[in-house]
Amino acid sequence: MKMLFWRSLVVIFVILGFIGALLPGMPTTVFLILAAWAASKGWPQMDAWLLNHPKYGATLRSWRENGTVPRKAKWFASIMMLISAIIMLFTNAPLLVKVFTDLTMLSVLTWLWLRPEPSAEPIKEAE
Repeated sequence: MKMLFWRSLVVIFVILGFIGALLPGMPTTVFLILAAWAASKGWPQMDAWLLNHPKYGATLRSWRENGTVPRKAKWFASIMMLISAIIMLFTNAPLLVKVFTDLTMLSVLTWLWLRPEPSAEPIKEAE
């Protein structure tokens, strides 16, 4: 039952990551980080596949090993959150929702920019 839970989370996060790869404004890497985390709990084959993925593997390994976030990802997240905050200003959402959403994004951005960046040396493939 426990394994089914972790595998279900992996599938959900991978699907959300795939959607994020297709839709501008929706994150990809954060969902793949969550998928790799869940896979490490109960799906070793999927964990290895994610960590060795040609496009996202190095970022996932870097996050897992060092907690680093590439500068390019920081800038992309910042720009997307800024666009989201501006769009939110023009919606008819209640003021409290707008303030809460913007403060949440600001908190996430602060945390994100305080994360270290990967070194110039490449991260080796997972075994």
